[in-house]
Amino acid sequence: MNIDARLFRSHMQPIVIPAVLLLTIAQHGFAEAKKGNGKTKVFILAGQSNMEGHGVIKGTPNQKGTLETLSQDPATAARFKHLLDKDGKWIVRDDVCISYYETKAKLAAGNSAARNAIGPEFAFGWVVGDYLEDPVLLIKRAPGGTSLAGPWRPPSSGNSGDKARGPGIGDEYDSMIEAVKKQLENLKADFPDYDGNGYEIVGFGWHQGWNDGCSMKDSQEYEKNMANFIRDVRKDLGRPNLPFVIVGSGFGGWGQKIDRRLMIMNAQSAVAGYDEFKDNVKYVETRSFFRDGDVSPRPIRYHWCCNAETYFLIGEGMGKAMIELLGGPKAPPNPTGPAKE
Repeated sequence: MNIDARLFRSHMQPIVIPAVLLLTIAQHGFAEAKKGNGKTKVFILAGQSNMEGHGVIKGTPNQKGTLETLSQDPATAARFKHLLDKDGKWIVRDDVCISYYETKAKLAAGNSAARNAIGPEFAFGWVVGDYLEDPVLLIKRAPGGTSLAGPWRPPSSGNSGDKARGPGIGDEYDSMIEAVKKQLENLKADFPDYDGNGYEIVGFGWHQGWNDGCSMKDSQEYEKNMANFIRDVRKDLGRPNLPFVIVGSGFGGWGQKIDRRLMIMNAQSAVAGYDEFKDNVKYVETRSFFRDGDVSPRPIRYHWCCNAETYFLIGEGMGKAMIELLGGPKAPPNPTGPAKE
């Protein structure tokens, strides 16, 4: 936990907070901590390779868009300085843990995504960890190259054409549900610091859409599959109104013109607007987070050009949306277009 969060949680005499610290708090959007009940708060994060995360941490000297460069550049350092200790090393969170396949660890840069990278879970863990008084566990499933119409297909969506549920059709969905339940049965074995006070599944974050956007058929059925996915996850985990955040598939930014890509984004936003999902599902617009190849480590749009700032902003946006669903302050409104100069 960082000092900004601890100040909010003090139960001692009132503290006079310096103006400069108030500015720091405002910049990072920390919310007053939510009173805990001692139970570990569990969030499930799922999707394909962009949920895995490819935001480069350390690149070549002065390489644009890496986490290291962003934390050192005077133009961006203020946003990232809370991630570093006094010696300039990345802070390891004692109060936020990650279960990512075989990785069972405390949250830190570099241990919960692709090699030498961060994913959305990094900033998400910081945001919810600062808000919640209780310990946090993130369970992440993010196999690359998977579609919602295929491996992630929810049971309620039935067959995919003439293909019944089986390998490549719904098997990743089934695997995720099984893995979540198995992890929760083995908390003490995998996380020795677990205090045994119980747990609560309190939220689900979804970042996916690239593969479905490669197919017109899959793009056209994405809205139906997304709505069914939310309903089925809630049913299979026994959480009827589980807070759910859909992170937009905003590849290409506001200049994106490909109809299939736009269909995916529109479907994701539309589902969050359903009456049945009012106050328990939120959509996070990500097109403003896109950083093209000229200011990023790699010019590959399906991995957000491997830009660490993009992945950080995605996780931060997902975290703030989740906090709103948990009864905290409202998240920033979704932009409707590029920022005006």
